Amino acid sequence: MPPTLSLSLSLVLVVLFFAAVDAHFPATGELPTFREAPAFRNGRECRNRPRSDSVIHIAMTLDATYLRGSVAGVFSVLQHASCPENVVFHFIATTHRRTELRRIITATFPYLSFHLYHFDANLVRGKISYSIRRALDQPLNYARMYLADLLPATVRRIIYFDSDLIVVDDVAKLWSIDLHARVLGAPEYCHANFTNYFTHRFWSNPSYAASFKRRDACYFNTGVMVIDLWKWREGRYTEKLETWMRIQKRNRIYELGSLPPFLLVFAGDVERVEHRWNQHGLGGDNLEGLCRDLHPGPVSLLHWSGKGKPWLRIDSKKPCPLDSLWAPYDLFRHSPSLFSDS
Repeated sequence: MPPTLSLSLSLVLVVLFFAAVDAHFPATGELPTFREAPAFRNGRECRNRPRSDSVIHIAMTLDATYLRGSVAGVFSVLQHASCPENVVFHFIATTHRRTELRRIITATFPYLSFHLYHFDANLVRGKISYSIRRALDQPLNYARMYLADLLPATVRRIIYFDSDLIVVDDVAKLWSIDLHARVLGAPEYCHANFTNYFTHRFWSNPSYAASFKRRDACYFNTGVMVIDLWKWREGRYTEKLETWMRIQKRNRIYELGSLPPFLLVFAGDVERVEHRWNQHGLGGDNLEGLCRDLHPGPVSLLHWSGKGKPWLRIDSKKPCPLDSLWAPYDLFRHSPSLFSDS
């Protein structure tokens, strides 16, 4: 092939690549706008609770790509909370556009108690190795590892929520679970093939494979976690996670973003939470994003983990059936919903 033709073909491929990326990752100049949410007020039963004992702290990330999902998640929490004014949100953002993000959250939820923190992407940029999905490689995907450093020392416990979920139950039920002596609580899925989350290089290395010896390790999804931040700080768990990230950078021992380090550090030592609190995988697999059904059993939280996001499928007019459960919480101002007349 002539050099000029080869160069032209390379340029075409580059253009096509970035066009595909832009389809999923909005331009930095565009931030969505939202309708104002109604005011959610505490009932009389909330006034008899001591303020310090009743505050619920929730952490979520904010960025342009997932902002629409984050807003829907906040809306769902408030709508179903028994004492919505007792819920405090802690938002994490990497961008210099924190002022715009703050303005959007304030305009959408005028009565919301929240704080906005800056996450320095340089903390993880040199530790991230590519995965099977570009979204998993974004620095903000790793912010959950640094909550104990970002949040004030006075915040002892936090619920971490991904930005692609909705809560359809009172979040106080999740908040009140007893972690006992453990640092972290989450729904576990012991039927999953745990070996699939790590490469052959990991399992063929005796010192790496020994990490799971004497541990009844099960898969858990890091999109919904209850964390004791005091115990996290005492145990220096951020450093333990970073150690595995450095090993991954050198030896390629897993494929999926920030999840495997959590499995390596915590699997087998997680306080089990009812499965109803993470009906995950509704976004389909990480490559195709095919439609999926709910898992058997009751539902308190629906999580569109995986490639397919409900707002993208709704906008493309190719929604999955379960996306109709997300649509009522979508406050996107120009959202053309296929599931309602609004």
